[in-house]
Amino acid sequence: MGELYIGLMSGTSMDGVDAVIAEFDETQCEIHQAQTTPYPKVLKKQASDLIEKRVTSLENLGVLSTALGHFFAESVLDLVKNSSFKLSDIVAIGHHGQTVFHKPTRPEPFTLQLGNPSVIAAQTGIITVADFRSLDIALGGQGAPLTPVFHNWLFSNPDEIRVVVNIGGIANLTSLHPDKTLSGFDSGPGNTLMDAWSEQCIGKPYDTNGEWAATGQVLEPLLTYLMADPFFAKKPPKSTGREYFNLDWLKEALVVVKQLRPIDADIQATLSELTSQTIVNAISKFQSVARIILCGGGVHNAHLVSRLKACLASVAVESSLDHGIDPDWVEATAFAWLARARLKNLKGSCSTVTGARKSAVLGSVYLGPK
Repeated sequence: MGELYIGLMSGTSMDGVDAVIAEFDETQCEIHQAQTTPYPKVLKKQASDLIEKRVTSLENLGVLSTALGHFFAESVLDLVKNSSFKLSDIVAIGHHGQTVFHKPTRPEPFTLQLGNPSVIAAQTGIITVADFRSLDIALGGQGAPLTPVFHNWLFSNPDEIRVVVNIGGIANLTSLHPDKTLSGFDSGPGNTLMDAWSEQCIGKPYDTNGEWAATGQVLEPLLTYLMADPFFAKKPPKSTGREYFNLDWLKEALVVVKQLRPIDADIQATLSELTSQTIVNAISKFQSVARIILCGGGVHNAHLVSRLKACLASVAVESSLDHGIDPDWVEATAFAWLARARLKNLKGSCSTVTGARKSAVLGSVYLGPK
């Protein structure tokens, strides 16, 4: 019997907080309970406005972080209530927090996640591990992606070269090579641009199954312009977020590339192709890949996945479900695993991924009341 940990993950798409109860032993994990709690509309708007406008008051910043802490805590309480476990059965919570700004570049690099972990520890009585990214950035790293170490633990195989592709708001890749050091990086936008364009044009928070994108035609001049962005040519280590890839970024491109009365669905098709092509181009940098393992919300975008499979026809492209873990819960499980690593004093980062001076034990520990 292993130990039980809770993982909380709210990504750049901000569709809700993913929460899992995961049991770990030294070599494997099992998810016992998982659920997504949608963001309350007011809270989501406050967080989205902060990310997009980048202007607030100190008071509003503190109030939002506390409100998010209560929201995450309530998600934990509901998760445990719906399970067969008690709060006292849980060793610790791994709390990613809501990223509102990520700037790993000089001068004065930093990353900022909101969702006061003290509130979570106080309300649940469970040790809460948070702030996983700051130490890596202080060591000269990107602070992201952090999931590759977990991907390596869960998905690596001594007999073949694999690439794990997580398609969240931002897409990131992990190269699992039996004979090489671990590597991984953000490839660029995953769902974030498609979601934002869908919300603006058709009032839906995401394009279900990519059905809307599938009705459009890729605008090649726009795609060419978008793919010329310097981020895509930059060598790893690299990471990014909504503070870079957002609707303002897209609208600037639309001003420069003067399509003749572009149809909204064509722009959506182009954004889908941008995600697909930048992922494929990133995978092409790795040699002799035998298997691609997909996870994250983008796995449900049938149009996007079909484009990936068409471009990667010589490689097996599979869901993480084929490897024992639902794609919706991989990231939350990763942060449960990182909480475990922190309490066991194990390194949660990898310097060859983030570019830090050295790998480190990650996370700050907040003790719940006795």
